[in-house]
Amino acid sequence: MAETKKKKTTAVPGQKKVPERRCVGCQGTFPKKDLLRVLRSPEGLISIDFTGKKSGRGAYLCKNEACFKKARKSGIIRRALECEISEEIYDELLHEIQLGEGE
Repeated sequence: MAETKKKKTTAVPGQKKVPERRCVGCQGTFPKKDLLRVLRSPEGLISIDFTGKKSGRGAYLCKNEACFKKARKSGIIRRALECEISEEIYDELLHEIQLGEGE
């Protein structure tokens, strides 16, 4: 039986680990708070989860308009959530990304 190597993390005493997630558009890894979470609830409803704590299947997207357009064109958000995404959700996501880029 082959042994699996565990990743060694160098934790700094007194500092909390920052949760990171991968953007489905560009595949970059970012702190969770810097990403938008698109959520498919257990009932099948699609929404944007601003808290990052709602239950359901989530896909993270960085606040970059070019990344969003790439993810939308390729259908990666739809595949990640395993359901169809309405134009209203895409429009709401684009609006949030444009607000985030202005900061």
